[in-house]
Amino acid sequence: MTSRLRILLSALLIGIILVVAGCAAPAAPSAPAAEAPQAAEEGQAAEAQPAQAMPEASDTLIIAIAEDTASLDPARSFETLPSIIHKATYQTLVTFPPDSVEKVIPDLATRWEISDDGTVYTFTLDPDAVFSNGDPVTASDVVFSFNRLKNITGNPSFLAETIASVEAPDEGTVVLTLTQPDPAILAKLVFGAFSVLNQAEVEAHGGTAGEDAATADTAEEWLNQNSAGSGPYVLESWEPGVETVLVRNENYPGDPPAMARVIFRNIPEAATQKIQLEAGDIDIAMDLNADQVASLEGNPNVEVFQGLSDTLVFLKGNMDPEIGGPFSDPTVMAAVRYALDYEGIRLLAGGQSVTPASMLPVGFLGAYPPNSGPSRDVEKAKALLAEAGYGDGLEAELAYPDFTFAGINFGTFAQKVQADLNEAGFNITLAPAEIQVALEAYRQGTEPFGLWLWLPDYRDSLDYVEFLPDGVVGKRLNWTSENADPEILALRDQLKVETDDAIREQLFRQMQDYLMEKGPYAPLVQPGLQIGLNAQLQGFVYNPQWRVDVSLLSK
Repeated sequence: MTSRLRILLSALLIGIILVVAGCAAPAAPSAPAAEAPQAAEEGQAAEAQPAQAMPEASDTLIIAIAEDTASLDPARSFETLPSIIHKATYQTLVTFPPDSVEKVIPDLATRWEISDDGTVYTFTLDPDAVFSNGDPVTASDVVFSFNRLKNITGNPSFLAETIASVEAPDEGTVVLTLTQPDPAILAKLVFGAFSVLNQAEVEAHGGTAGEDAATADTAEEWLNQNSAGSGPYVLESWEPGVETVLVRNENYPGDPPAMARVIFRNIPEAATQKIQLEAGDIDIAMDLNADQVASLEGNPNVEVFQGLSDTLVFLKGNMDPEIGGPFSDPTVMAAVRYALDYEGIRLLAGGQSVTPASMLPVGFLGAYPPNSGPSRDVEKAKALLAEAGYGDGLEAELAYPDFTFAGINFGTFAQKVQADLNEAGFNITLAPAEIQVALEAYRQGTEPFGLWLWLPDYRDSLDYVEFLPDGVVGKRLNWTSENADPEILALRDQLKVETDDAIREQLFRQMQDYLMEKGPYAPLVQPGLQIGLNAQLQGFVYNPQWRVDVSLLSK
């Protein structure tokens, strides 16, 4: 019997066995998983999307996640999955311990000194650090990477706005000079946007750090399929909407990761993630919902990590009257806040979910206690609508991304918001969009009224000043210095430079007070975390900065 015939007969026999057993597992679909129909019940999910192939080997890690990637270029990406990938493929000057965000520790920098006025940081680099191609990591690479981040003016570029200059007096020293004291600068430098890239490689593929980088840099396409870092992994491929693959960096000078290959599969539905985790087709399910936990507790092959996320799910109105219409009116947004059934929303989210009082998650400096914000008052919401001139009702669309994140299905929550608001005199229709389409409208500031989420870029309450006028989120609402109250502008400017934590705490409470009374936001929920794990997996540690460090995992 020929080898080819033996293979064909073996494949036929396996197929017959699987069909008889009722569990045939076709190969992964070629179309993006995001296009699979959403299932209302777990049983339907098995039909909606075929089961994925079994893990290739014990040194291959497969992670299911609702992909939100818009770019894998560190200077341009601003989403959740890229943060996980950049932690694996790049290094930053400083980082956090694996299981904590309470202190900053060395990474590429072995030590640093801070000037007495808090504006000059001098970093000494690890002389043993090398990029994945074997080139040494030098101060010139740091200067290039930071200037490229600033000058590309991509989504994360605002994180570098307090950096006046970055210089390399020698190849082992980096001097960072700030425009003013920045109480969060070290925490910012942990974020993947400050990944240090191999200057020679990036320039060879069209990259530049010049002042014209916003138009002249053409390295994004290459960086979407290749990494140029010094982390324990390298990027092998990214197929948008399908999967991202990392492989071990053979030139990494530290302890080599146990897993030779890491695959991130785009599986948007929590029900499908659960099914594939139970079947052993994946090792980690990143987006389980709270209702699924009880049914997994008796499964010896599965473990579930639970906790409180730092994700903030919220509604926002556009402050440009020509775009936001009625939602540019603070009285209408106050009506929205009073119309919401916060207790019901928490129950819908389940797990350890809480309601933040305003746009500062529980657990951050200055945040009010959980569930201490506005309570539902439908009659007050109706009165506020009437006061704003909408006593006969207000018709509007609610825009939102049609995906699931951290167990929160945005379609389900949009329906809950719709019901709550309509009970209070609104007439809301739903306007879902695919994640990348929705992201574009959100970032361009063209949504009148939307449901969105925010994860902190860095672990400091200062990140939430971005919700104020001229901040990253403020700009997406067209809330600027030109149309904002002087009161909130003065508070914003004070928050940006204050370094005393006791004073900062009081200022952040003032920020929340203002937003609860006059702001263009309505916080919905700070959801719990439910991450499903293959019970054979070892070394899992959750860190809110990058969620999971795959280099620590083995099985």
